[in-house]
Amino acid sequence: MSSATRTLISPATLARPRGKAVYWTVFTGIVLLFALAFLFPVYWMVTGAMKSPDEVAQTPPTIVPKHWHLSGYTDAWDLMQLPQHLWNTVVQAAGAWAFQLVFCTAAAYALSKLKPAFGNVVLGGILATLMVPAQALVVPKYLTVADLPFIHTSLLNDPLGIWLPAVANAFNLYLLKRFFDQLPRDVLEAAEIDGAGKLRILWSVVLPMSRPVLGVVSIFALVAVWQDFLWPLMVFSDTDKQPISVALVQLSQNIQLTVLIAAMVIASIPMVALFLVFQRHIIAGISAGSTKG
Repeated sequence: MSSATRTLISPATLARPRGKAVYWTVFTGIVLLFALAFLFPVYWMVTGAMKSPDEVAQTPPTIVPKHWHLSGYTDAWDLMQLPQHLWNTVVQAAGAWAFQLVFCTAAAYALSKLKPAFGNVVLGGILATLMVPAQALVVPKYLTVADLPFIHTSLLNDPLGIWLPAVANAFNLYLLKRFFDQLPRDVLEAAEIDGAGKLRILWSVVLPMSRPVLGVVSIFALVAVWQDFLWPLMVFSDTDKQPISVALVQLSQNIQLTVLIAAMVIASIPMVALFLVFQRHIIAGISAGSTKG
């Protein structure tokens, strides 16, 4: 026996022309309202950089610029040295992503499939770090990076100062472990029967099946570094090596508001493009964590 699905509007009402018209009218209106709520701030920022400084500051504000100026974007590109700082950010984000993907994947695979001694204790200790505020870890992390134990070298003004602390990401490690726990055991046992070792199973079986969650972890890793401000500010005292998040604040003095808005628009383009390109992988990875393989 099939159970009937209860909805706010009965199927009989939807079948009528009037009910169908009302339904699609309400549905379209809600979609447009949500689209306006999310897209209007983006429109306001993009067009704000095309206004004159006086028009940006005037009250009441103008929805459409009276005169369109592209000089804000060109001035931001040149005066705020955006190419250099964007490249610094790309290097720092890419390195943190690579380190985090390698070490978090290896650790999650070990805790999930290799079942080491005291594995649950180790996992509990890792998850306990999620309860510690990030601000409380800034000082000990800085002291460690400023004088690396055993080798006594400083990682300040070095991308390694961003890459190595990013490896210790308990949330992404737990996300990977939970996904590995749900992988079909039959597939892994079949690979073992064929003579594959643990490392071979990870490379040839587990990783290809884990593309959705690896995409989600990659997005989290890149966005975390791209938008971080406090830690790069402490690591990079050299202005030429600072990422875009720090440079926008450091170089905003005596800069017109339109130029600063244009710089923020340019700085947000890579992350928006990254989401648009990989949105299917992100959604698939989020939903994959809630279903068993």
